[in-house]
Amino acid sequence: MSVQERKERERAARERLIVATARELAEQQGWDAVTTRRLSERIEYSQPVLYSHFRGKREIIGAVALEGAAEMAAALRAAASDADGPRARVTALARAYLDFAARNPAVYDAMFQLDGGLAFAQKDTPEPLKDAFAALLENLDEVAGDGVHPALFTELFWASLHGLATLTRAGRLPPEDTERRTELLVNRLTVL
Repeated sequence: MSVQERKERERAARERLIVATARELAEQQGWDAVTTRRLSERIEYSQPVLYSHFRGKREIIGAVALEGAAEMAAALRAAASDADGPRARVTALARAYLDFAARNPAVYDAMFQLDGGLAFAQKDTPEPLKDAFAALLENLDEVAGDGVHPALFTELFWASLHGLATLTRAGRLPPEDTERRTELLVNRLTVL
């Protein structure tokens, strides 16, 4: 292995450490606790080293969001692949989405609530974000209904799930009714 390859590998490892530490700190104490000073203390690198990877907290949030989008896409596809039939797939998608949001609140915030400097629904949207949307779309196109554009249906479904996740977490919706809401959403929005 060349010196250059070793340096690139070490740089990538430091970057993963920064992102993992930011994510861990945010999940434990919230995003307000994630500062470059605290991160540099936790990872035992100076702030200039941290800034050599990320220009600031916004880019770190973006990196966490991209990592989360990839994880969400994998969780959605796994849930859909284990389901038998269109309605079961849609229900599994909804449950997987809501479960991901509940289990990873700081990551979910990085993805959808905080400014990570990422473009959504544009040509320059990063691939992990496109893939998370695609994980929904590829399983919803068959249930959108005649004359309904699958991508628009997927946006509506996603917006509904996002609303449920956000309102439940904020205590605006009682969590004990999550399953009933999920069933109602699937039954009312899908055409089977």
